[in-house]
Amino acid sequence: MKALLRRLIPRLAWAYLTFVGKTSRIKVIGEKRRGDLRREGRRFIYAFWHARQVFFTYSHRGDPVTVLVSRSLDGELIARAMALFGIKACRGSSSRQAVAGTKAMVSAIREGFDLGITPDGPRGPAHVVKAGLPGLAQSLQVPILPITNALSRKVVFEKSWDRYEVPLPFGKVVIRYGDPIHVPPGADLDRAAVEIAGALDRLDEEARQDLRSWT
Repeated sequence: MKALLRRLIPRLAWAYLTFVGKTSRIKVIGEKRRGDLRREGRRFIYAFWHARQVFFTYSHRGDPVTVLVSRSLDGELIARAMALFGIKACRGSSSRQAVAGTKAMVSAIREGFDLGITPDGPRGPAHVVKAGLPGLAQSLQVPILPITNALSRKVVFEKSWDRYEVPLPFGKVVIRYGDPIHVPPGADLDRAAVEIAGALDRLDEEARQDLRSWT
């Protein structure tokens, strides 16, 4: 039964998110920032809050990105669903990525993939960036690209540690990219983590404002 559910749940997630995506109106703001990095031939790390990750599975389907996903059972189901959307996963934990996920992420960068990380995942605290993200960007010397989304129709899991969001069909979605953040050699990683968290929070508010003003 468990094996059946592990095959079935990702396919149901794929079908549901495909339906949501095809019935949603989507506005993308700031995509030129990503385009500029790719035109320059530069790899980068997407950074987004854990609560916002669901819709990106649809909006970034087929994107040349490898996303860090936890080694939990939930992480396995997420990784399988992502694979159905053409998104690669490397298994590890953002809190232990120095030992669990770094080799896979370094290999992905070298193979021409960008990376995706939820810097407050997998268990929080919400909207707190761990030092692993700026440390990885510093060691690889690649920029961090903040990204978020705002959903007009969604289910919010109020009791989850990050108020996790699942999009509903027939809504509006704003996807917003922020300015790339560089972590130079010798930079203070704790200070960089605070900078990244501030950038993501500001981006969240801007996306919500965009959604409110969308007519």
